[in-house]
Amino acid sequence: MEDLATFLSKSLMSWVVIQVCLTLVFIWYLRSSKKKLLPDDQLPKTAVILCLRGADPFLPRCLRSLLNQNYPQYDLKLIVDSHEDPAWKIASETITEQEATNVQISPLRIVRNNCSLKCSSLVQAVRELDDSYKVVALVDADTIVHMNWLRELVSPLGDAKVGATTGNRWYVPTGKYWGSLVRYAGNVATVVQMFLFQIPWGGTLAVKTEVLRQTELLDKWEQALGEDFMMHNILKKHGLQVKFVPSLLIVNREETDLFNLIDDLKRLMLYSRLYHPRWLALVSEAVSSILFPTTVIILILKSLLEAKWEAATVLLSCYGVYTVALLLVMLVLELEIQRVVRSNNQAMPIGKPLHVYAKLSAATIIKMLIAIPLTQWVYGFAILSSLWISTVTWRGVSYRVQGPWNVRLVEYRPYQWLDQPIDSKVSL
Repeated sequence: MEDLATFLSKSLMSWVVIQVCLTLVFIWYLRSSKKKLLPDDQLPKTAVILCLRGADPFLPRCLRSLLNQNYPQYDLKLIVDSHEDPAWKIASETITEQEATNVQISPLRIVRNNCSLKCSSLVQAVRELDDSYKVVALVDADTIVHMNWLRELVSPLGDAKVGATTGNRWYVPTGKYWGSLVRYAGNVATVVQMFLFQIPWGGTLAVKTEVLRQTELLDKWEQALGEDFMMHNILKKHGLQVKFVPSLLIVNREETDLFNLIDDLKRLMLYSRLYHPRWLALVSEAVSSILFPTTVIILILKSLLEAKWEAATVLLSCYGVYTVALLLVMLVLELEIQRVVRSNNQAMPIGKPLHVYAKLSAATIIKMLIAIPLTQWVYGFAILSSLWISTVTWRGVSYRVQGPWNVRLVEYRPYQWLDQPIDSKVSL
């Protein structure tokens, strides 16, 4: 018991040191990166593509922010799942309200049976573009951007070595559901991992149209469950990089409960297993951050039951230091992201400013502390569950997945108003 306790204690301390170092590298990048924005005459004509199925909680605000970009030549291409989709009415009303002329809204005309609906929509939108569009930018409906979003996303593509640029989402820790807090805690680690592995996020992503053709990325999308994770390896084969833009960390205020979160995580884990270029590294990280601390908790309880006070004290002290250290990492990174968000708020589109969420209260910090072990258990369960699933459901659509390029649409129906969550702030 003593030898195992010593081994686990050292493992936990080593892992938290690694976590701290990786977080410091990420923060250093956030602080050291300088914006190099291209002037208007050097910015290429860009198509911004937004694929919609269902009315996301902040869809009107998302659309308004996209229609008020500080960018000389761009068009917003909306691909809505169907005319009867709730998003169609919201999008049409927002376009009319904004009197926008640089937007086109179209239904998804071909529901492909061998890829996801989003990939079907992306392929349709890109294949309809003429040669005047030099850049394609992808965005999700849960993304509310500032006025310089597109300029900051496209400018780094001026470097011939950069094939794609991206940002990432940042959830808030002040939601009312435990699922929201667990998603926040898990995303803290995910954002750092995606930066280190150069994994793009489809919610804010730009790629040159010539790169799309050169890499035959569209052909891959026609067979895939998702569009973004695969891009790292494809671009790397062509000597191109994925550039993370720090100012494009986008705050997401949507909510989720634990039940829906687990379903989402199982789908995400399957998606990662299929397309993540460092899946084995991801599994190793999961073992370190989930298995070790959980084993320590079990041994603490066992030691207490067997009256092995010395072993229990060592393990409890170690676990306490480990958990508090992770909490401090979360808080430090949270403060750094708030700095980025405050800077972005100075460039929000017309209308009400998107304020930084309320300062963290003592109650929220205590919840964050509790969320650390809860997140480890929820993610551990999701990883194990994803190893045996071959069918996933997303927004009422089911897919059977037998490989990264072997995806079959099992069940499809148009999205309806009755499918919308009762809580208007809950993620679809």
